[in-house]
Amino acid sequence: GTTTLRLSLAALMLLIVMRSWRFRPDAAGWRAALAYGLVMVAMNLLFYQAIARIPLGIAIALEFTGPLTVAVLHSRHRRDLIWVAFAIVGLLLLIPRTATDQSVALSGVACALGAGVCWGAYILVGQWTGAALGTQGAAFGLMVAAILVLPIGLMLEPRLYQQTWELQSLLPLLVAALAVSMFSSALPYALEMYALRHIPARNFGILMSGEPAVGALMGLLLLSEQLSAAQWLGIVAVISASLGTTLDGPRVEPTSPT
Repeated sequence: GTTTLRLSLAALMLLIVMRSWRFRPDAAGWRAALAYGLVMVAMNLLFYQAIARIPLGIAIALEFTGPLTVAVLHSRHRRDLIWVAFAIVGLLLLIPRTATDQSVALSGVACALGAGVCWGAYILVGQWTGAALGTQGAAFGLMVAAILVLPIGLMLEPRLYQQTWELQSLLPLLVAALAVSMFSSALPYALEMYALRHIPARNFGILMSGEPAVGALMGLLLLSEQLSAAQWLGIVAVISASLGTTLDGPRVEPTSPT
């Protein structure tokens, strides 16, 4: 339900703000938008399944292995094996091993790692979509994502349409959904699409490296999620692996926008 509202409202916002009805994508543009939409739906569904089961900071750190893997695969330096070792140590520290919670925790870990695979694909697909559709890439990609997820959301979450008949229930839901859509989809994805077209991937990776720590702090401050010392150390290890891989990577300059 959250994924459906988040992607649908974000797509609507961007289509209006970007005046996307004036733009006519070609066949290559629609293919890129379809790939972007599929990745977005999978990434969001898996991430929300993860944070329903494990703390926010752990989920983001595990998800961050996706971009880290992309960076490592594009590297040509043997010393990057050191950063792979950091990432593995971080993962081992982050995966909960409490016997009573093991089955639930491991399902959350699997969802977070799956979201990480999708995040890695998102970086590659995002560059392709930005090249094919320019500044309209996020708007059309989110529109495709919304079209794909809406039938599933309405089928699996009947409260989405049942509450339309109950104004008192609908208004708080819409306010929360609009806030989530604005601050976690419409604005970030539009800015990331712009960033991927204007700064080197190396710089983008450095700027994204702080996300696990920020997520852990938000989980602590807003959700009262307590992490152990080992789990904080695991987050630091994943961030170090990401920074190390990015700083050791090749300096690739961005292509000038057409």
